[in-house]
Amino acid sequence: MLSKTYRMGEVDVRALDSVNFTLDRGELLVLLGASGSGKSTLLNILGGLDVPSAGRVFFGGRELTDADEDELTDYRRRSVGFVFQFYNLIPSLTARENVALVTDIADNPLDAEEALALVGLADRLDHFPAQLSGGEQQRVAIARAIAKRPPVLLCDEPTGALDSRTGILVLEVLERVNRELGSATALITHNAPIAEIADRVVTLADGRIQSERRPGRVVHARDLTW
Repeated sequence: MLSKTYRMGEVDVRALDSVNFTLDRGELLVLLGASGSGKSTLLNILGGLDVPSAGRVFFGGRELTDADEDELTDYRRRSVGFVFQFYNLIPSLTARENVALVTDIADNPLDAEEALALVGLADRLDHFPAQLSGGEQQRVAIARAIAKRPPVLLCDEPTGALDSRTGILVLEVLERVNRELGSATALITHNAPIAEIADRVVTLADGRIQSERRPGRVVHARDLTW
């Protein structure tokens, strides 16, 4: 059971409260909930960016809870790809060069060109971020995240800064990556229709899991509306 408490001045804020959670190999999971529900805290713990106040975290039989910073850095570098709401691309580097930053530190990476082709940007290799639309920049960010072939892909509101049409294109890319690379993919959103693309939906509120369900029929991103 994972719990996380932050000290805010003289007040303790419980961001996670006794959460029992698994992310299975190859699944596309949506973490659904309003702002402040604990989604990002849970994702950060799964990704080794934060540690729980109580409870234990395992990855492939390896316990991460007591790992030191060097061990967590190695875990993040080798095993986790991150996609955030904001793209965090380096403006002075091309799409190819932004992705290559990751391939230089990975053990068995995709080529930058291959990763960009997988997200539909084979014709944008030498474009700088300022020459790309928001959706294209997010796809470069996804290519960067997947280039190291991570067994775990964590996406925090990846469509939050995009209009619905562009957001659907980004979700289609995540579907394809999940299917072709087999990364266990967790996607945070507050947007309920997006949950319909998931193999499993976990809803959080006030730091607790409120419900868990498997949609009877998975909807493809291209068929979503919101």
